[in-house]
Amino acid sequence: MSTCQFCELAPERIQKRGELCLAFADGYPVSPGHTLVIPKRHIASFFETTVQERSELFSLLDWCRSELIARYSPAGFNIGINDGKTAGQTVMHLHIHLIPRYVGDNPDPRGGVRWIFPEKADYWSRR
Repeated sequence: MSTCQFCELAPERIQKRGELCLAFADGYPVSPGHTLVIPKRHIASFFETTVQERSELFSLLDWCRSELIARYSPAGFNIGINDGKTAGQTVMHLHIHLIPRYVGDNPDPRGGVRWIFPEKADYWSRR
């Protein structure tokens, strides 16, 4: 059985630790400040979380957002979960991406996460 890289994080990678969840910098960031928030309990899906875990996950997202604003001054954020292999999940430990966005980081950011299906992303041109 393989080990889970999120269950074996080096303590110095952890930015904030709660009772049930923690936050740390993404190892392969797509933008400066890209952060992951995870439950400590090894589960694969958001839909396996308890009410208490969900509450703490969202509290940590708020904390991370405030920290990223203070440190990087992003203009916006993408928040995402790849839930299941078909949805693109590669580490089978639930993780929420908090991705800071910056003016000019993409020539036309409209559509956001819809770009997982490029042919369906540009809905505004089909009106």
